[in-house]
Amino acid sequence: MMNSRYKVEKKICVQQQFGMLNILSMCLLCLMLSSCAGSAVKQEESMKISEKIEYVEVDNDIEQDFMSASKLLQQGNNEQAIAILKSIIEREQRLPAPYVNLAIAYNRLGDTRAAEENLISALKLDIGHPVANNELGLLYRKEGKFNAARTAYENAIKKHPEYLPARKNLGVLCDLYTHDFSCALEQFEDYLELKPDDKEVAIWVADLKRRVSR
Repeated sequence: MMNSRYKVEKKICVQQQFGMLNILSMCLLCLMLSSCAGSAVKQEESMKISEKIEYVEVDNDIEQDFMSASKLLQQGNNEQAIAILKSIIEREQRLPAPYVNLAIAYNRLGDTRAAEENLISALKLDIGHPVANNELGLLYRKEGKFNAARTAYENAIKKHPEYLPARKNLGVLCDLYTHDFSCALEQFEDYLELKPDDKEVAIWVADLKRRVSR
């Protein structure tokens, strides 16, 4: 079965950080490069993530609570993380990251409805948020809502074309689920332009080309 060869990439970075951040609702793409590697993002550090810049000043207690929730998520303590994240959202509704992490926690517990609701809340703050769209795309794909999944992935790619998980997952969706092989090939080839050392995806491309040429 071809499905067994695909490992759908679902990069989750729960060490997003706040403070005085150049957010524009994203919080993950740039932070993924730093905080997932274990180095903290300084509060005064500016991160270029969009043409438009919005500064959101967050209280220290919210920042500390978010870090605690992120650590709990990493440890698999989803219920405890949910309690803290809900407390954060009661106090701060301007940032998508708490909604995204809350959705991840709910999804792990099998509550897909709550996960979807929180992802949509994140996307109301930033329709192009890459991680929220990628998570929503995965959720919709599992529910058989392939058109909705494709829209979510495409929303992520449109605003953040360098966000590889969404591009890879869109390729998988097009190949295995909707059989749009030209879409799949385009996504995988674009993915390889940004990550040429991914041998697994290179094999997928070769296989797709063989199937298309038959």
